[in-house]
Amino acid sequence: MNETIKTCWIVVEDGLSGTENQCIGVAKALGVKPEIKRIKLKFPWSFLSPHIHKDDLSIYTPECLNEPYPDILIAAGRKSVEAARIIRTKTQGKTFTVQLQDPKVPPSDFSLVAVPYHDPLRGENVIVTDGAPNKITPELLAKAKDHFAPLFEPLKTPRIAVLIGGKSKAHDITPIHAQNLVEKLLPLEGSMMVTASRRTAEDSMGIFQKGLAHDGNFFWDGSGENPYLGMLAWADHILVTEDSVSMMSDAGSTGKPVHIIDVAGGSARLNQFKEHIKALGVARDFTGGPLAEWSYEPLNDSQKVADAVKSRIK
Repeated sequence: MNETIKTCWIVVEDGLSGTENQCIGVAKALGVKPEIKRIKLKFPWSFLSPHIHKDDLSIYTPECLNEPYPDILIAAGRKSVEAARIIRTKTQGKTFTVQLQDPKVPPSDFSLVAVPYHDPLRGENVIVTDGAPNKITPELLAKAKDHFAPLFEPLKTPRIAVLIGGKSKAHDITPIHAQNLVEKLLPLEGSMMVTASRRTAEDSMGIFQKGLAHDGNFFWDGSGENPYLGMLAWADHILVTEDSVSMMSDAGSTGKPVHIIDVAGGSARLNQFKEHIKALGVARDFTGGPLAEWSYEPLNDSQKVADAVKSRIK
């Protein structure tokens, strides 16, 4: 444990597991065990911008943001922004506040802001990561590989993890895209380990299940323990849809070849991220088989944020 950081809070909106994992990754890289505060805004503040209610933690539920405040607070997501600002003010800066993602307010309101490369925010106390921080480490993958060995070791090599997202503000996986993807995946040599998102539409999910959930492959249907980390650990190749920065960042933290699957839609910012990790040698576009092999320095954005915290907190 860092001697200067003895207590740590993570403040995130309840239900945003991906955002929470980013914060956990940074806390883990700092060597501290966080206390996780999952919050929501009370009515009517849930329909308004929380930034207009300065110095009032009572707008949050549950009422868990009480003294004593921690040495460091790691927050992410729109609804965590005002909570982090209030606590930093109440402690006169003694609580070191780290905001992940662009808070849409002046970064000087926090001790440190960390944004991914494709985000335009810059400033004296802003550090830029390649992707999204996460929990992926060699040690975590080694544990997951051992834990999920009974499930994935019997599969034929090469083992191909297929990470499927779904509808977002910028992207969608339509039934046509789903069918086209299945047709590109079926000829691949080896076996597939497939997982889809809660955002995957029901009709597209049915196409994936019909086309890919057969003997020789693994298709997670959402029941039982989530095998996501095991899939990353056992994969020889990782195929991931372009709609999720988090999933692409997770994949790029493994050191395995990452093949990006195009889907419907897009945005300039997400395209910039995709091109950035391709330029780093992390990823290439998926155009079908055979799958190329290559190596690269894995993304390690949680450690990058942790190192920035340590250098400033001294």
